[in-house]
Amino acid sequence: MAAKRRHWKEKDGRFWARISVPVALRHFFEGKTQLTEPLGGDLRVADRNHAAAVARLQAQIAKAGSFNTSAEPEALHRTITGVDKEHAVWLHYNTFLRNDERKRAAMPPPEDIAAEYDRLMQKIDAGEVDVGRDPIGMFNSTNEYELKAGARSFDQKNRTSRLAALRLAVDAGDTHFVDAAVQQYVADEKLNVIPGSQEWRELAQLFTRAEIDALQRTLERDRGVFNDVSTDPIVKIPSVSNKALPPVALEKIFLAYIAKSQKLGRHLDGGRNWKIVFVSLQKFLGHGDARRLTKSDLRKWRDELMASGMSAKTVSDKYIAAVNAVLNWAFIEELLPSNEAEKVRQELPKKVQAREKGYTTVEAIKVLKASIGYKPVETDHPSHKESSHITSAKMWVPLLCAFTGARAAEMTQLRKEDIRQEGNCWILRITPDAGSVKNGHYRDVPLHRQVVKLGFCEFVKAANEGALFHRAKTADKFLAGARATAGKLSEWLQERRLVPKGVQPSYGWRHRFKTQGRELGGSDRVLDAIQGHPGKTASDNYGDVTIRARLRIIDALPDYDLTDVTGSPDTAAV
Repeated sequence: MAAKRRHWKEKDGRFWARISVPVALRHFFEGKTQLTEPLGGDLRVADRNHAAAVARLQAQIAKAGSFNTSAEPEALHRTITGVDKEHAVWLHYNTFLRNDERKRAAMPPPEDIAAEYDRLMQKIDAGEVDVGRDPIGMFNSTNEYELKAGARSFDQKNRTSRLAALRLAVDAGDTHFVDAAVQQYVADEKLNVIPGSQEWRELAQLFTRAEIDALQRTLERDRGVFNDVSTDPIVKIPSVSNKALPPVALEKIFLAYIAKSQKLGRHLDGGRNWKIVFVSLQKFLGHGDARRLTKSDLRKWRDELMASGMSAKTVSDKYIAAVNAVLNWAFIEELLPSNEAEKVRQELPKKVQAREKGYTTVEAIKVLKASIGYKPVETDHPSHKESSHITSAKMWVPLLCAFTGARAAEMTQLRKEDIRQEGNCWILRITPDAGSVKNGHYRDVPLHRQVVKLGFCEFVKAANEGALFHRAKTADKFLAGARATAGKLSEWLQERRLVPKGVQPSYGWRHRFKTQGRELGGSDRVLDAIQGHPGKTASDNYGDVTIRARLRIIDALPDYDLTDVTGSPDTAAV
C-alpha cells in the first residue's frame, strides 16, 4: 500500500494542500487548526502545484511564529522633522558659545601673566637664568610665561582660521568639520538620518552655519562686545519642544481596553477575535508605538489588507472597526493625543442580493438529511479517525440551529448542564459561562418536538459531563474549542456543497428562523428574545418574554420531512 502523502487532502474528487497550525499560533488564524489551499479537481495539476502551495502555507505559519506580541515596542529611530532641525541649530550654536565661555574662564587672567613675567625677570636678575651659558634652561624658564601670555592670542588665531575654513566648506558642501557633532545629535535624538544621505548633508549645512555664526560672536567677544545676537536667520529659539514623549504600546492599550470591556460584560473571550487585528497592524508598522501611528499609516495598512485578498467588509467591520474602538478609548482616557483611525474608512461594494438570505425549505432539508444521517468513514488508522465531538456536532448542530435560530458557535459551546427538562418541555440554555454570547446575556430556548423525537435528549443523557461538541475541559478554553468545532462544521458543509451560493452556513439558519417566525405571525420581540437580538426601542426593555411565549413560536414551526435518511458513511469525511 502506498504511503499517505503529507500535507495532502482529498475530498469529493477535489484536492487541497493542507498544513496543521500549531496550538500556540492558532489565535493568529482565528482559531483554525489547519490551513488549506485548493488545488482543483485534476490530480495531475494538483500534484504539480502541491509543493508550491505547501510552501506558501508554511510561510504563513513561519511568519506568525516569528512575531512576538508580548515584546515591548522597540525604541526605533524616527524621521527627522523641521522642529528637530530648529533644535539642532539652536543647540549647536549655544553649545559652541558655552564652550567658548568655559575656555575663556580657564585662561590665565592678566595679573597671572604679569606675575609670571615678574618671576622670570627675578630669575634673570639673580643669574639663575643665563641665555649665554644655558640656552635650554633659558627656554624652559620662559616657556610657561609665553604659554600663558600667548594663550588668548593663539586661541583667537585658531578661531579665525576655523571661521575661514567653515565659510569655504559651506559653499563647497563639505561636511567633515561638523560630521562628529551631527552624528552625536542624530544618535541622541534617535533620528533616522543616514550618514552621507541628502538629509545628513542638509543637517550638516545647518550645523556649519550655526557654528559660523557662533564663531563670529566669539570674535566680537575678543573686542569686548558680548551681545551674542545672531545674524543668521536660521539661528533662533525653537517655537516648539522636540522632547520625545514616551511610547504608548499598542498591545498595552489593546489589553487595557479589553480588560475594561470585560468588566462591562463585553469581549468575554479576552479579545481573541481582535488580537489578530493588532498583530497585523504591528507587523505592518514595524513597531508597536501607538503614539507614532498616523492616518497615513492606517490607510496604507488598509490598502495592504485589501490587496491581500481580504474582503472589504472584513477590513471595514473587523480590522478598521477594532483599531478605531481601541484608539478612541485611548484618546478618551488621555493615553493618546488623538484617534488617528477616526476618519479612516473602507468603502463597501454595493450589495447584490440575487436570492433570499436564508435557506429555502428544499435547501434546509438537504442539509438536515446529510447531518442527521451523518456517519464518518471508518478507519483503523488512529490519526485519521474523526473525533466523537466533531461527529456529534455534524449530526446535531445544524438541527439545533434550524429550530433555535442560534449562531453555530453558540450551539457548539453547549454543555450537558445547559440542557434541562421542565415538565414535558426540554429547554436549552445559551450562556456566556459556556463560551460567549454576543450580547452578554443568557437566554433559554425551548427545544422543538422534532429535535426531541430524533434523539437529541437521549444523546445528552448519555454524554459525559461537560462540553458536548468539543474537548475543552476548563472555562478559559471553552470558547476556542467551540469556535474550532464551528469552523470544522462550516468546512464540512462547504466541502459537501450543502451551502448555496449567497448563503452563510450559520446565518442562513438565523435568517430562515426569523422568516418562518414572521410567517407564523410571531412578534419580532419574541423572535429577538429567542435569537439573542437586542430590542429596537425603549419599550422592548419592559416586561419579560417568558418560556411560554417562546414555546408558542417553537411549537408552531413545522417538522422537516427527513424520511429516506440513509445514514451511510460520509464519503467526504476525513
